[in-house]
Amino acid sequence: MPADEHVPVTEETRKVLHELKEPGQTYDDLLKQLAQQRRRRDLERRFQELEDADRDGLTSLSDV
Repeated sequence: MPADEHVPVTEETRKVLHELKEPGQTYDDLLKQLAQQRRRRDLERRFQELEDADRDGLTSLSDV
């Protein structure tokens, strides 16, 4: 359902979004895709932080 709202962006940002947009793709679809990529990247970063924290708290087998 369209929100009928405007999202103000600079001309430079509009041009960048236009370059990223695939033929036939709507700006709504592009923004959803970018948001999903950002969420995925943030989640991967968080998993990496957790793995690093786990690794820091473990004793290496060679030290046993």
